[in-house]
Amino acid sequence: MTERQRLEAELLQAQKMEAVGRLAGGIAHDFNNILMIVRGYAEILLERLHPEDPLHGQAAQIMKAGNRAAELTQRLLGFSRKQVFEPKILNVNDVVSEISKMLPTLLGAHVDFSLELSADAGNVNADPIQMEQVLINLAVNSGDAMPQGGKLIISTAARDLEGATSGEQPAVLPGRYVEICVRDTGCGIDKETVRHIFEPFFTTKDKDKGTGLGLSTVYGIVKRSGGYILVSSEAGTGTTMRIYLPLVEREVESLTPDAKSNGEMRGTGTVLIAEDEQALRELVAARMRAEGYEVLEAENGEEALAIAGRYKGDIQLLLTDVIMPKLRGPELASRLRLRYPGMKVIYMSGYTESALAQDGMLERNTVLLQKPFTVRKILEVIQQMNVHVRS
Repeated sequence: MTERQRLEAELLQAQKMEAVGRLAGGIAHDFNNILMIVRGYAEILLERLHPEDPLHGQAAQIMKAGNRAAELTQRLLGFSRKQVFEPKILNVNDVVSEISKMLPTLLGAHVDFSLELSADAGNVNADPIQMEQVLINLAVNSGDAMPQGGKLIISTAARDLEGATSGEQPAVLPGRYVEICVRDTGCGIDKETVRHIFEPFFTTKDKDKGTGLGLSTVYGIVKRSGGYILVSSEAGTGTTMRIYLPLVEREVESLTPDAKSNGEMRGTGTVLIAEDEQALRELVAARMRAEGYEVLEAENGEEALAIAGRYKGDIQLLLTDVIMPKLRGPELASRLRLRYPGMKVIYMSGYTESALAQDGMLERNTVLLQKPFTVRKILEVIQQMNVHVRS
């Protein structure tokens, strides 16, 4: 294969993956609104029904199915690189060491699992939760490729790459990288399968054992982190997955989790909800009224501005979808803050708009929640933001 042919093939593959990613992201965006309604009403039923009521068990099954569907949409968003992305400076060895604690249980006793961590592997700028997702997906895939047993090794190292690659692998820009290598002695992958391995819904597993979204999610997360993933495998010889993430010199950031809610969800104050999905808006509004908030409802940004203009009191919180007809959530928030400078904002989105997350719109007193989430999650976030009025 000539250099020109290789570059043309790489461009075609990149364009195909981008197109599939846009389709996957669009499907997930619309489906997330539906899932929020399903899970929201299931949540209400579970809270109101006695645990011994037969309907409680049925409501629990609805919630369980909704949660499984939500996981699938998150994988789709991971592939299309539209998940909420919260990067931190991480020490790769710390991340690998932490996730390795649960891998033996996931893999089973038939897999000989070990780590080979280089002391100078270095730091990267990535989302810690999504990096754990990457490692779990790769490890579980390796385990599935060794049903009769074998070895799985996860290693780390610092690499200075000149950018040259061979065959059909993507070209890596020259630079300093942290390498995470996942090697197994499993059944391996033939060349034709390697060409499609990161496409969503492509799977070689049995129908009830794989969705075809695991490796596509890995691909999306790695690309979102500014990195590359290379595959080395042949049928019968095992598989090696190499992830290259740009090395950063900054110090590791704290991964201390946010304070947990104490369970008390009630509050006071006025909340303006702007959401074009009527059933979802009504669900959230009813729950918040039940918790003591005064709620104003609008089906789009322009209506929200009109309602705020007629309202005589103060609005403490704007709860708004990011993408709405007539007026987008960020522009709505900007206009309302001219009148209510202390107003806090919670954005709801089926996927992350890069302009929202990366270009400074997530300023102080602002939170972004990625759909689908439960109404209880909204109430917990409101409590953490301290949105209330004391009489």
